[in-house]
Amino acid sequence: MKTNIVIIGGGPSGLLLSRLLSLEGIDNVVLEKQSQEHVIGRIRAGVLESGTIEMLKMAGVSRRLEKEGFKHDGIQLSFKNHGFRINLKKLTNKYVTVYGQTEVTKDLYEIIQKENGTIINNAKEVLPKEIDTENPYVTFKKNGIETKINCDFIVGCDGYHGISRSTIPKNIIRTHERVYPFGWLGILSETSPVSDELIYANHGSGFALASMRNQNLSRYYIQTSLNDKIEDWPDIKFWDELKKRLPTEAADTILTGKSIEKSIAPLRSFVCEPMSWKKLFLVGDAAHIVPPTGAKGLNLAVSDVYYLHRAFRQFYEFQISDNLDIYSSKALSRVWKAIRFSWWMTTTFHKFPNQTSFDQRIQDSELEYLENSVASQTVLAENYVGLPY
Repeated sequence: MKTNIVIIGGGPSGLLLSRLLSLEGIDNVVLEKQSQEHVIGRIRAGVLESGTIEMLKMAGVSRRLEKEGFKHDGIQLSFKNHGFRINLKKLTNKYVTVYGQTEVTKDLYEIIQKENGTIINNAKEVLPKEIDTENPYVTFKKNGIETKINCDFIVGCDGYHGISRSTIPKNIIRTHERVYPFGWLGILSETSPVSDELIYANHGSGFALASMRNQNLSRYYIQTSLNDKIEDWPDIKFWDELKKRLPTEAADTILTGKSIEKSIAPLRSFVCEPMSWKKLFLVGDAAHIVPPTGAKGLNLAVSDVYYLHRAFRQFYEFQISDNLDIYSSKALSRVWKAIRFSWWMTTTFHKFPNQTSFDQRIQDSELEYLENSVASQTVLAENYVGLPY
């Protein structure tokens, strides 16, 4: 096989890049190790920045998003069971949209298949090779048969555990990591959301988040120990703890019910530098991980796609590689700003092991200042809705 670009990983970032390249007439192949059903079935959060919405519009997959997504002009913050609002629309003239990552992936699969794009699911043992030459290629196996794809470039959209990043020589790559000493216990329940907007709560017992999937499906999280197990948290215990941490008004009105999904996820910040080497380019979780507190994971992957798509367009239209050469530095500049914001949200709202009363009072003071400072609120709002590309 021969193509211009091989994209390893058929999640939303890989599919979005594939779609945008196809619109430019740039031939590409997506290799995904899992089945389409498995990829679409993965449950992920879905707070989308305005820039992400614009990219999805460019890709022609915004129709269902605009119809079913929830536009949020603000978010709610809370400390000591007292809530206040950050008016995103007033402060930035922008908003965020709640629309599940799973739905974004479905929409991209549908349009790529409709337009006869090439997605190869169940591609096993994918290996990028000869990356440091003018003739890179990728091999993979499907149904026991090995296939080779010759290409100009390879893009790794295959996540933190994917093969792409590991092919960069160890003397070239640098990694930076912060592992947080707690996790998020999340549940999905068939109940109406307690609020029309997300609620981020700081409490002496730990962080809590009230979110939603739609008008009849709520998503709630509480901070837990990394040693906790799902069986340690029956539904009634979860609801009691969540109510204790939320602002009083929300705790008094929340509708509880049986959980239909429950999981515990660790939190980490991770960045690798550079995000490209020779003919290989990394996108999304293959290059960086953020804790979900700042709602930046998918949005950062989309900004990577923005820079890389423009670079490939310049290369194939004008045979100029300038934007490919600076892809890593451009992407990392925005990545580190999002890493900082997510770190700030995480350290401001969570209770850390051995946290003292002094530490708690500092967090309370930080949030009290935020409640009463338009300048401070503007900084938060600008970061939350997404910094410009």
